[in-house]
Amino acid sequence: MSLRDRQINALKQMLNLNLPEPGLESAVPTWKILVYDRLGQDIISPLISVKELRELGITLHMQLHSDRDSIPEVPAIYFCAPTDENLGRIGQDLQNGLYDIYHLNFISPISRQRMEDLATAALLGGVVASIHKVFDQYLNFITLEDDLFVLRHQNSDAISYHAINRGDVKDSEMESVMDIIVDCLFSVFVTLGTVPIIRCPRGNAAEMVAKMIDKKLRENVWDARNNLFEGEASATGHYSFQRPLLIVLDRNVDMATPLHHTWMYQALAHDVLEMALNRLVVEENVGRSPAGGTRSKTRAYELDNRDRFWCQHKGSPFPRVAEAIQEELEQYRTFEEDVKKLKFSMGIDNESEVALSMVSNNTARLTNAVNSLPQLLEMKRLIDMHTSVATGILNAIKSRRLDTFFELEEKIMSKQTLDRSVLETIGDPDCGTPEDKLRLAIIYFICTNMSDADYNKLETALTAAGCDLNPLIYVKRLRNYTRIAEIQSSYEGGGTKTVSMFSKLMNQGSSFVMEGVKNLVVKKHNLPVTKIVDELMESKQSSRTEDYLYLDPKQLKHTEQMPKNRPTFQDVIVFVVGGGNYIEYQNLVDYVKQRSGAGVNKRVIYGSTTFNNAKQLLKQLSLLGQEVHS
Repeated sequence: MSLRDRQINALKQMLNLNLPEPGLESAVPTWKILVYDRLGQDIISPLISVKELRELGITLHMQLHSDRDSIPEVPAIYFCAPTDENLGRIGQDLQNGLYDIYHLNFISPISRQRMEDLATAALLGGVVASIHKVFDQYLNFITLEDDLFVLRHQNSDAISYHAINRGDVKDSEMESVMDIIVDCLFSVFVTLGTVPIIRCPRGNAAEMVAKMIDKKLRENVWDARNNLFEGEASATGHYSFQRPLLIVLDRNVDMATPLHHTWMYQALAHDVLEMALNRLVVEENVGRSPAGGTRSKTRAYELDNRDRFWCQHKGSPFPRVAEAIQEELEQYRTFEEDVKKLKFSMGIDNESEVALSMVSNNTARLTNAVNSLPQLLEMKRLIDMHTSVATGILNAIKSRRLDTFFELEEKIMSKQTLDRSVLETIGDPDCGTPEDKLRLAIIYFICTNMSDADYNKLETALTAAGCDLNPLIYVKRLRNYTRIAEIQSSYEGGGTKTVSMFSKLMNQGSSFVMEGVKNLVVKKHNLPVTKIVDELMESKQSSRTEDYLYLDPKQLKHTEQMPKNRPTFQDVIVFVVGGGNYIEYQNLVDYVKQRSGAGVNKRVIYGSTTFNNAKQLLKQLSLLGQEVHS
């Protein structure tokens, strides 16, 4: 069962008043209301739709800090973090007697002190008997895919790349950042029901997180009264090789990939259309305004694993997606034509013998057409939605020349000869936004050994193009502290080649005008994070990972040394402190597919503190760059 399925099951049980899910015989659910904070909303919304909430008996769902009216005789399920602000509001609700029955579910464990404060509020309100249940849910993370999770979406600044890497961060502030991260990671393993073996590099935020999660898991595993992994605790010795591996990495292990222009559908949706929690907003043209300009409106779409087309193509290069939409459209039109012909043939003069024979022949076809109507309508909805999303992406590719940036960056990262110099691209006023040029420049700087004179030329070109130099200044400082030769060697093996555009997209009837866009085919290669995963999963010896710590929370004696018999792993959870991205996620998905194709069954879950696109990361790098000056 995937992480996503486990979290959905835990949420459904909570929404069923923490009872096991009812069988089919009890078709009528108990009607309830749901009160959540912003974090609770972020956790539920990618997993359970409003329609599904209704099927689970939730008639009303509201924000904890909104104005709410009293609703008697209906159980109220609260799902929120146990913060002082939230508990203050719950105390207020109790004293105002807002509901008759309270089921309090905390996203992460509530401390004893706060529990006592809550009990005092219940006593003052005289509603102790109304509180039926109080649960610690250990659901403090957001699952976006079967094998993808993130810790925060709204209010993510507290654990952002900037928060972790600030120069003036106090020890107490860093501790509270680490506490949030470790608390969330602990919830992931409680939900998975397993205790991992932990590996991490030394000397950065990843080491702090790894040691703290090791300590937290160890304390829980060896606490006889409060062990959350009881079924797992006995699985030592013979079964210990079945345990997963947790690899904790620091974002600084690879700063080029999160800034890289991408060519994959899902990563483009995140980069260009700012997809968040599997939702995005597209601006669509809806004809002309009276003044003669184009009128546009925005539409929100959800892209998740209930969408067949999305599941199939989210990891595909963009031109392949455009072709697939065209194929689906042609299939739909063929089906529509068949139905029209059928209607026409059924409308023949009823008196004739031909009509009678046609009726008997067509009855089966008509039944078939009627039965497949819902499927056809769903197909049409998906085609319309993906046409709209892909058009939004295509407009950005053309206006910003994203194919040129992608191709150039791939060549830089894979050490190929460049057709056009980086300075020439930065100086071209028709090529991309200042932000696009800055991303290219940072990748170029990270991946090449640059002299001071060349660096100064790069800065001059960026200034002339109207770019903010602060992110580059910060990356330069970062590069001085890290083993850059190792980072540069991590990008080998990539690159692209241009092939002619699919004929389906070049004909006049295509929904997409692909003229001027290159059909780039990406060579399969492993990014730095995937290379680290491969080495640690297979226990390969390499200079990149030889000094990684080895922590096992189940060992009574604390050790950081690798055991002599180097174990290999089937299941890996990769966690990036400082922010993840869809490019790395997709690269890991491709790696697992490739291994499965070779008959090796591996599973990788990718997680990170936050999920930033390049624009959001540049903002944080800019703040850090300003600190370097001051």
